[in-house]
Amino acid sequence: MKRIGLLAVIAGLGASAVVGAPSMGTPVKKVCGDGLTLRISSSTAAQGNLLTVEVSGAKGNQEIAAEWDGRSIPLWRETPASATLHSLLAVDLEKPPGKYEWKLSWAGPDGNPVVCSQAITVRAGKFSTERLSVENQYVQPDPEQQKRAEADQKKMRAIYDTVTPEVFWKGKFELPLKGVTKGSNFGRRRVLNGEARSPHTGVDFPAAAGTPVYAAQAGKVALAENLYYSGNTVVIDHGYGIYTLYAHLSEIDVHAGDAVEGAAVIGKVGATGRVTGPHLHWGLTIDHARVNALQIVQRRP
Repeated sequence: MKRIGLLAVIAGLGASAVVGAPSMGTPVKKVCGDGLTLRISSSTAAQGNLLTVEVSGAKGNQEIAAEWDGRSIPLWRETPASATLHSLLAVDLEKPPGKYEWKLSWAGPDGNPVVCSQAITVRAGKFSTERLSVENQYVQPDPEQQKRAEADQKKMRAIYDTVTPEVFWKGKFELPLKGVTKGSNFGRRRVLNGEARSPHTGVDFPAAAGTPVYAAQAGKVALAENLYYSGNTVVIDHGYGIYTLYAHLSEIDVHAGDAVEGAAVIGKVGATGRVTGPHLHWGLTIDHARVNALQIVQRRP
């Protein structure tokens, strides 16, 4: 079966191909020299949004590096012989609004470095505020609980620091629950028990406890364990810095290191960790940027 490229999946014929896609700005096409052409799906993006990048005209053995606001960003080819490189430009939920440079660099014919850059404007996202009541231990943890939460954060940072130079996905990304078409709450500013907390980094899907949860795409399980705040949690590495997270599960049906196919059952909906009731929290992190997971899912016909 022919593999469908991720960029083709989420770009499709434009923003309308993506569940929950925002209105897009002007697409970018820039001739960079040495036969390379840079295309970016939009010149602007709101906080928490996802853009696609394509570099055409690359020679088979040509080494090209990409950078976003000073951070190295992976590029990949859909096939080894392809003359087109792909990437995702993920704008973190809390990235300050402003202009940031996307840069390509490579060695020119004379061996000297060549740079091609494009400014991308980040706009403030429009996120509402929600006030919730949760168990007090999840707002004011005791020293032992705080130590555990900090260990969890360190573990997650180590996972997201790892960029696996391999394409695990096969075809389009799917929503992690059957029969749902949308989720909510991404980016909401939260006030818990009267105290302001960090914004909500995932998409919530209300569902009955015990509802099967499916892998959004093929990948390798990077984490499958109970964490302090997110409860029973699974993180899947899809390759090239793309990770999906499934939290508050009642049961975990996979183990760290497992290879999973898309639509494989990885657990069941629950209410573990810091919650107000049963639901699935689904997150997407790309190159450490927390973005709206709905934007990597192709809209149903």
